[in-house]
Amino acid sequence: MARSELRPVVKLRSTAGTGFTYVTRKNRRTDADRLVLRKYDPAARRHVDFREER
Repeated sequence: MARSELRPVVKLRSTAGTGFTYVTRKNRRTDADRLVLRKYDPAARRHVDFREER
């Protein structure tokens, strides 16, 4: 069974410039724009915005 193209795997990169990434899935139907989540960056030791990279 193939993975759905409706929910692709995206990589979230830290805006703090540390290079830390999270990997998640998103729904293209509801989140057509680039995803931005506020998550913990262990390299910066604080919560920062993580933006979707393609």
